[in-house]
Amino acid sequence: MRPKGAGRGSPSSRCGGADPPAPVMPGRIAPIPVPSYSAPMERLTCDRPVPDHLRGGVVALGNFDGFHRGHQAVVGAAVAHGRATGRPVMVASFDPHPVRYFRPDTPPFRLTSLDQRAALFAEAGADAMLVFNFNRTLASVPAADFITDWLIGRAGAAHVVTGEDFTFGKGRSGNVAVLTEIGAAHGLTAQAVGPVRDEGGPISSSRIRQALIDGDPREAARLLTRPFRIQGTVQHGDKLGRTIGFPTANIAMDRYLRPRYGIYAVRGLLPDGRVLDGAANLGIRPTFDPPKELLEAHFFDFAESLYDQCIEVELIAWLRSEAKFDGLDALSAQIDRDCAEAKRILAAYRPVA
Repeated sequence: MRPKGAGRGSPSSRCGGADPPAPVMPGRIAPIPVPSYSAPMERLTCDRPVPDHLRGGVVALGNFDGFHRGHQAVVGAAVAHGRATGRPVMVASFDPHPVRYFRPDTPPFRLTSLDQRAALFAEAGADAMLVFNFNRTLASVPAADFITDWLIGRAGAAHVVTGEDFTFGKGRSGNVAVLTEIGAAHGLTAQAVGPVRDEGGPISSSRIRQALIDGDPREAARLLTRPFRIQGTVQHGDKLGRTIGFPTANIAMDRYLRPRYGIYAVRGLLPDGRVLDGAANLGIRPTFDPPKELLEAHFFDFAESLYDQCIEVELIAWLRSEAKFDGLDALSAQIDRDCAEAKRILAAYRPVA
């Protein structure tokens, strides 16, 4: 489709910049509340010391891919400590993910882009996001040096909050105990936050990934506290969808995890703040040759151009597997049925505050 549009929240100058407030699936786990803070969030990299006004602050340290309820607990604790002590709060994340560095052939597994994470951190109350570039240099830094040179020296941290199972440093030799012991000798305090659990055990990114691979976006949304979102720039395609009356907004999957291929009920979040209901094919389009992996979203009652715009697509419900059809008439008839089912699901969808 080549609609043109917008999503909830403020417009973004880049793909993945400002992310609107997230809707909530019925029956989800409520997000951990964090103090509201409206100042604009700065985005920094580790190649230079952070600005003076952020030094002496609180750092939430972790990968935070997905920013699920467990991650929210860590950042929430950092924000609460910062507000109580009058210190600025930074969230430090790694890019690429260490798994991507050590095992570059690992299939895509990302749940959030850096831009999406930045927006989520801002909503949680952070003043800045600090990105550690995980490369050969950082991978070879001993745990003690990471504490003294990177956290204290470059980030200017006075207090660090991590999850209980967080490890760091060459050979993953650093943990909360190491951070506490070495930090104390240099005036750095540390705090560990335990996992957030539900009836299925600790809430984790791996559980969310498995839910998406299983074709269960409702469960993923429950664990994330918002629907899983794929963000990208709408690209030109072969325009076959409009020839049968179903124009689509096509987005490359890039480094995102591949959820179960198939047809989904979706919502589109456009740069100007609009939210569109739709149905999407996520997969390789087996009816067409050659196969091409895309997320193709058709938005109902929408005919504007979206080419080259950055949008987000929320996966609300999985409808069926991809299938190959004998001709465009059969394909068109099935898309009609898919859209009707998606409309029914989305009409009953009620985000919970």
